[in-house]
Amino acid sequence: MEKSKYILIEGYKHIAYHQEKLSTKETLNKSESFFKMMDKRRSVREFSNKPVPKEVIENIIKSASTAPSGAHKQPWTFCVVSNPNLKSKIREAAEKEEVESYENRMSDSWLKDLAPLGTDTNKPFLEIAPYLIIVFKKAFDYDKSGEKTNNYYVNESVGIACGMLITAIHDAGLVTLTHTPSPMKFLTKLLERPDNERPFLLLPVGYAKETVYVPDIHRKELEGISEFYE
Repeated sequence: MEKSKYILIEGYKHIAYHQEKLSTKETLNKSESFFKMMDKRRSVREFSNKPVPKEVIENIIKSASTAPSGAHKQPWTFCVVSNPNLKSKIREAAEKEEVESYENRMSDSWLKDLAPLGTDTNKPFLEIAPYLIIVFKKAFDYDKSGEKTNNYYVNESVGIACGMLITAIHDAGLVTLTHTPSPMKFLTKLLERPDNERPFLLLPVGYAKETVYVPDIHRKELEGISEFYE
């Protein structure tokens, strides 16, 4: 008799979990290979306008959507902007906020910390990159009758999804940059998002220019970021 493909726990269907079985050596090799791939990731501000197939962006977003979330509420919306006119409006509004931040909001120590990265108020990548992915978090949802429903651990859930989104972008051979002009309410208005959504992160996505220079910065060693209790 064929085994059941699912069981009921407290009346809810649970399916069998299947994962590729690897040897210890294979696990070690895969973990090292993945680290080496991700260690090449950099935030890139100089984009090529070379087109990116829409299907690639769709796959990247689907990968991000596999992230865990509080009570599996999936409290996110990934808005993808490729319309040149809309990208121009986003750049104009973002730069306006950036000027205000650099001139009036940021402390001297903050500006000093940013100096090695070469950032400023000019954001041409918002128009040059083929796509902008704006991630919105859902503070709550609506059911079919229009009543509000709760979402849980929204910031944590959306933050994890964004990390997986960035990873998927890098894995696809593309580049991105985490852009957070603050405040970001202009994105809600320009994209006409519903009242339960809040802008969380803006990511330009595309290929890097033929020749790109990035800051010569170094990541902390394992000893500086971890503690092992054995």
